[in-house]
Amino acid sequence: MLPEVRPYISTALADQLEHQLDLAPHLEAGRLDVEGVAGVAVVAAAHSDGYAATGHLLGLLAALPAPTAAGEHFWSDLWRSSGTAYLLPVNIKDPVLRSLAGEGTALARQILSAVDEMTPPQRVAAGEVIGQALVESDHLPDLKTQVIGELWLRDLELSAWRVLHADRRSDDPAGRKAFVDAWTSV
Repeated sequence: MLPEVRPYISTALADQLEHQLDLAPHLEAGRLDVEGVAGVAVVAAAHSDGYAATGHLLGLLAALPAPTAAGEHFWSDLWRSSGTAYLLPVNIKDPVLRSLAGEGTALARQILSAVDEMTPPQRVAAGEVIGQALVESDHLPDLKTQVIGELWLRDLELSAWRVLHADRRSDDPAGRKAFVDAWTSV
């Protein structure tokens, strides 16, 4: 017997499977017919941008020192330099864990709030702290720490935006229809 799928997929995807395809989340895969499998594939493809962006967010966070005693100095330096507690492990733990299950919108919102809260000098200082950690762990000793840190922050910010954008557009069939209608009438 296969396990229930809901714990392994995002809430939005589970809701679409249940409402649009009339597939209960506890349905065993062996009970799906070809049409059901095709429907699941279509819904999953519609969410693939969001999953990819969420995975990328997690990959960026994984490049930083782990939130353990060994990484404590990094995280306290990041807090001091950025002026925001939004990125502290204690504050992003729950959104990170939900992102591991495919639900990245809370983490994306938290990240965008953190970036929005930083002043330009704080962003530069945070970039320096992040860049230093990445230079030490990533085999990029030829690049300046500030450049690496700023690129990492930009990538984090853009990936968070992609998660939120993908989530917004995937759940709006009326918006998709209006888009198609507008472009076909031009």
